[in-house]
Amino acid sequence: MYEWIKALHVIAVISWMAGMLYLPRLFVYHCEAEVGSKQSETFKVMEWRLLKVIINPAMIITWLAGLYLAWSGHWFASPWLHVKLALVLALSAVHGFFSRWVKDFKADRRPRTQKFYRIINEVPTVLMIFIVIMVIVKPF
Repeated sequence: MYEWIKALHVIAVISWMAGMLYLPRLFVYHCEAEVGSKQSETFKVMEWRLLKVIINPAMIITWLAGLYLAWSGHWFASPWLHVKLALVLALSAVHGFFSRWVKDFKADRRPRTQKFYRIINEVPTVLMIFIVIMVIVKPF
């Protein structure tokens, strides 16, 4: 069962990360669209569906499968797992910000610039790199 849950975890992580890397890209393009335009309304639908249909379920499955793996593998005493969990919590916080920004765009609020979203797009990537290092290398 452990290997099947691990496969599910990896699939969920890939799905979550794909969404987390794509959503801020949509924000960049949405900033360029005129409020009320057909393009802006299309971005609203794309952002909402990506969040609700892919990113949110993938995050939930990632957490549930990951916690099961940590528990059944007796990893909770390992320092690398503590670091990994902190990084995944940070990624989950970024996910929360993205959810808020989807709501802002839906209400035609745009308090941030394209440049902001281009920069924030790198945060999930950096977190992912360190998470993968913790899991594969287990440096401590």
